[in-house]
Amino acid sequence: MGYHEHTDSKYSRNIRLGAPEAHKAFLEFDKAALRGEDKVIPRKETELIAVAVALTTQCPYCIEAHSKAARKEGATEQELAETIMIATALRAGAGLTHGFMAMKFFDGEDGHQH
Repeated sequence: MGYHEHTDSKYSRNIRLGAPEAHKAFLEFDKAALRGEDKVIPRKETELIAVAVALTTQCPYCIEAHSKAARKEGATEQELAETIMIATALRAGAGLTHGFMAMKFFDGEDGHQH
């Protein structure tokens, strides 16, 4: 048994029953953000963006759902590969730039202007 298993999604019911109003609001927000009628970003690109964010936030369920949706919307394997590498570069870059903070704190700076 791992921390993330495909069958874990069955617990969505517990969340829905425990916090029905918030759960409903989330689903409506998610639908509007990803599939709203007023969107100008094409669905394929929306799904590739969602894959990149899912990789960065490391959500296994989102990675699966949006990778499959990207394929359904016509994304190619090359487009997915490029999306993966863009997300990888940004995540690695964040590690580097957070390193700036580590160096600043190491040098004794607290990061606040006085």
